[in-house]
Amino acid sequence: MVEIWLPYSDKVTQQQDGFHGGAMGAVADIAGGYAGLTVTPEGMEVVTAEYKINFLGSYQGGGLRAIGRVVKPGKRLIIATAEVTHVGDDGQEGPCALMQQTLVPVLKTY
Repeated sequence: MVEIWLPYSDKVTQQQDGFHGGAMGAVADIAGGYAGLTVTPEGMEVVTAEYKINFLGSYQGGGLRAIGRVVKPGKRLIIATAEVTHVGDDGQEGPCALMQQTLVPVLKTY
């Protein structure tokens, strides 16, 4: 499991000042990818082959919390999921997005 946060700013919003879907997708992809990385062997990393995301709501202020989890580890494919939740400045939480992704383990080349 991996948890990451993205704070609200005008750099990650859409025209109505809510978090942009692209920002939600990015934070979900990163959380799921790093979760997948936890089950890869030494010397390997992962790349995203595909993801599917459902957007559930857009919020202003606060921040996004993305929690990534591995659903099925594998040698050729790793299936991960991420849940993106908005956490307001007052601590209230609301659902933003759900994502499922397919990761491919690749040789680390750097």
